[in-house]
Amino acid sequence: MTNLSQSKPADRSAAVCVIGAGPGGLSAARALKMQGLDYDQFERHSDLGGLWDTTNPGSPVYASTHFISSRDLSGFIGYPMPRDYPDYPSHRQILAYLRSFADAFGLREKIQFNTGVQRIRKDSASRWVVELADGTHRLYGAVVCATGVNWDPSMPSFEGAFQGEVRHAATFKHGDEFRGRRVLVVGAGNSGADIACEAAAHAQRAFISVRRGYHFIPKHLMGVPVDQIAETGPHLPMWLARPLFSGLLRLVQGDLTRLGLPKPDHRLFESHPLLNSQLLHHLQHGNIAVKPDIARLDGGHVVFKDGSREEIDLVLCATGYRWSCSYATEFFTWTAGRPQMYLSMFNRSHRNLFGIGYLETNSSAYKLFDTQAHMIACYLKAQQAAPESAQRFDDAIRKDEPDLSGGIRFVQSPRHAVYIDAHAFKAYLRKLRRRMGWGELSETMYDALRVKASPVRHSGRNGLAAAPQPGEVAHG
Repeated sequence: MTNLSQSKPADRSAAVCVIGAGPGGLSAARALKMQGLDYDQFERHSDLGGLWDTTNPGSPVYASTHFISSRDLSGFIGYPMPRDYPDYPSHRQILAYLRSFADAFGLREKIQFNTGVQRIRKDSASRWVVELADGTHRLYGAVVCATGVNWDPSMPSFEGAFQGEVRHAATFKHGDEFRGRRVLVVGAGNSGADIACEAAAHAQRAFISVRRGYHFIPKHLMGVPVDQIAETGPHLPMWLARPLFSGLLRLVQGDLTRLGLPKPDHRLFESHPLLNSQLLHHLQHGNIAVKPDIARLDGGHVVFKDGSREEIDLVLCATGYRWSCSYATEFFTWTAGRPQMYLSMFNRSHRNLFGIGYLETNSSAYKLFDTQAHMIACYLKAQQAAPESAQRFDDAIRKDEPDLSGGIRFVQSPRHAVYIDAHAFKAYLRKLRRRMGWGELSETMYDALRVKASPVRHSGRNGLAAAPQPGEVAHG
């Protein structure tokens, strides 16, 4: 019998390999299709949707998960979310939307499901050899990594011994897990704040351990999603926007240190926004208490750095994820656990190796994914049809060092090592597209690709979206 791992790679060097069929991978597939570029797309799971499919092993989504950006700003370009979705859709609705999007643009047919990528390497001609999980190899001219950054839990270590349970928030699925228990949630990012609210509602006693102070931004102001106000309102200079919005928050929320929260050690907008109103509600009603960093574990207790101690049954660590890319780690330069790429998508050292979604930003994700995908597809098309343009962009990949901060001095933390201001990012990409002659983005640019309307079958009881695919399991 032939050893598959030693067999000659199937030659697909004129095509692009897209790894992952979550939101970023779907953006990439649509952009490549629009440019008439051949591609293969691999998805290790049995269906598309990435982490939004709770049957996907390792998905960090829990029962009460909702989108952190609002409905009208969160859809793909030219494919808005249904108007009967709520302001902040549930994970079920997001999954239904993603699958409807794939069907509308005929993307599903090209996805090879149950097909993981084991590793990639370069051959002697600098083409990409992609090894699949079954041991077979394929040869590609380009690789797009779109496997996401929320799969590899970052777990802290604590001094001391503990009689209770310590686990990562990636394992959390439902608030019922907290019933009758004394729960400590570690970390106050958006997921940590949301899970802390579940603990406040379900646990016998609930605490949240925070390392630093945060600026809490409500999801609505005057009944309007706050990101819509930021996007559609006047774009004020930072020297004016920061004091105005800070004053508005003080007017609405008051001094949050009265609730036990530390005073922020940074100015508004200098860290990833914490959009949450419920945690403040639970703090105001005594359903949860704030604690500082953990000093050590001590039997059935947790001792904190201020010397206080609490009896705890479960320590749940909402401490984020490592941005690992196991099949291609060696081909990226990593700083503070983040891959360093030109415009957060073009590998500077290895031609035609790209990433989508490897960035942190103060904006909704899917339109940014579309923007990244369009740039990548235009660059690959230029290699075929406009080599002079591609060469100019090669020079930019090697030498260009744009400031994408938008004038904001982000806090010095691993999370902000690749943080960009969305407005600065989009403005710079617009300038690059014009310089390269790659065309502008518009809401109608993908209309010609539509194969059917494929509307999302919308809300049933409790506003949960019915899935668009026959036989799909609904997740409770």
